[in-house]
Amino acid sequence: MVKLIHTLADHGDDVNCCAFSFSLLATCSLDKTIRLYSLHDFTELPHSPLKFHTYAVHCCCFSPSGHILASCSTDGTTVLWNTENGQMLAVMEQPSGSPVRVCQFSPDSRCLTSGAADGTVVLWNAQSYKLYRCGSVKDGSLVACAFSPNGSFFVTGSSCGDLTVWDDKMRCLHSEKAHDLGITCCDFSSQPVSDGEQGLQFFRLASCGQDCQVKIWIVSFTHILGFELKYKSTLSGHCAPVLACAFSHDGQMLVSGECKAAVVVFQNTENILHTLTQHTRYVTTCAFAPNTLLLATGSMDKTVNIWQFDLETLCQARSTEDQLKQFTEDWSEEDVSTWLCAQDLKDLVGIFKMNNIDGKELLNLTKESLADDLKIESLGLRSKVLRKIEELRTKVKSLSSGIPDEFVCPITRELMKDPVIASDGYSYEKEAIENWISKKKRTSPMTNLVLPSAVLTPNRTLKMAINRWLETHQK
Repeated sequence: MVKLIHTLADHGDDVNCCAFSFSLLATCSLDKTIRLYSLHDFTELPHSPLKFHTYAVHCCCFSPSGHILASCSTDGTTVLWNTENGQMLAVMEQPSGSPVRVCQFSPDSRCLTSGAADGTVVLWNAQSYKLYRCGSVKDGSLVACAFSPNGSFFVTGSSCGDLTVWDDKMRCLHSEKAHDLGITCCDFSSQPVSDGEQGLQFFRLASCGQDCQVKIWIVSFTHILGFELKYKSTLSGHCAPVLACAFSHDGQMLVSGECKAAVVVFQNTENILHTLTQHTRYVTTCAFAPNTLLLATGSMDKTVNIWQFDLETLCQARSTEDQLKQFTEDWSEEDVSTWLCAQDLKDLVGIFKMNNIDGKELLNLTKESLADDLKIESLGLRSKVLRKIEELRTKVKSLSSGIPDEFVCPITRELMKDPVIASDGYSYEKEAIENWISKKKRTSPMTNLVLPSAVLTPNRTLKMAINRWLETHQK
C-alpha cells in the first residue's frame, strides 16, 4: 500500500525538481527559490527558502553526504549551498551563459555536472568550484543527467532525444537516438547486474520522454572492453509525455510522472504496482528517499506530495523469481559466477564453473574442499572465499527469518539496533561502521570508494521502521 502522508504547498509557481538527502527534502520552482524541509516532520528549515537565482530554478541535487545542495537556473548559474545554515558556498557560471537545465553530483562528491539549453555540459571540480572540462552535444538542449553508480561515466539526455555517454575525462563514449520527441529525464539504478558470462558489472538506466515512453537500458563500461549500451525494454502504462523517472534505492521499484498528472510505480521495471493520481497538473519530478520508504512527487500544480510505502509493497516489488534468487540455495551456476565477480573474486569463476558449483554447493564449501577439490592454493584467497560464504549464510538465515534486508547491516548481516548513514549513502549499525572506519582504510564497505567524510548521521526514519517491524513480528 502507498499512502499520501503530506503535501507541501509553499511554492508560488510550478515545482520543477525535488531531491532527498538522508535527513532533508529539497524542492525548487519557477518562483526562483529552493526550499528545504526536515524529513522528521516535513517542517521547513529556518534558513529556507534559499534565494539567489534571478530566474526559474530548474534542478536541485544533494551531494552524497547531504551537506551540500546544488541548484541551477535559467540565469546561467549553478549555485552550491551549505544545507546546515543555508550559506551560499559558490556561484559557478556556465561558460556560454546559457540557461542551466540540469545538475548532478558524482558518487564520490568530487565532481558536479551542469547541462545547459545550448547543449553544453560542464564538469566542475566540486571542491575548488573551478571548471574541469567542458563539452557539448550536437543538437538540442541538455535536460537530463545521471552518473553511473561507480562514477566512471555519466549520461546526458537532450531535447532532441539523444542519450550521450561521457567518461570522467569528458570524452564522448557513445551517442544514440533514444526517444523520438525528446528526452525529459534519466536515472541509474544503484544496484548493479551481471550477464553471468564474462564477470562484468552492468547498470540499468531508465530514460523517459515526450514520446510517452519509459525505456530500460543495460549499460557497461570497462577500460579494456570499452562502452556498451543495450536497449532492454519499454514499459507500458503511460498515455501522455513522461516528464520524470527515478529508481528506488534498492532498484526494485521505478517511478515515473506524466503530463496527465499521473504517477506510475513499476515493479522491478516490469509490472505496474500503483498509479497515483492526486496531482491536478503535469507531474514534473519524482524522487525516492535513500534507505527509507518515502517518495516525493512535484507538479505544475505548485505542490509536492510525500508518499510512504509499507513493507508489504516492498515485498510485492520483488518478483517471485527475485525472491527465490535472494536465497542462495536456489542460485544457479551463473548466479554464483555473478556473486564471485561482485566480491572481487572473478579469477575464481572458471574454477567454480568447472566444478559445477551452484548455490547449494557454494554454501557447503569448506576450507578442505576449497584446497583439495577446487585446488585453490592461496591460503589468503581461501580465507577470503570462506568469509564471503559465511556472510551469505548469515544473510540466508536473516531472509528465512523474514527480516527485510533493508533492516540488516551490510557489515554484520544482523538486524540493526542503532542505524546510521555514512557518507556513501548506505545505512550501517553504528558500532560496526565505526569499527570499520577505525581499523580499515576509509573506504565504503558497499562501493569500495573512498568515503568523502567520516561523519555518521543517525537514520531515525529507518530506526522507527525497524521498531515498528519488531513490534509487529515479536508478539
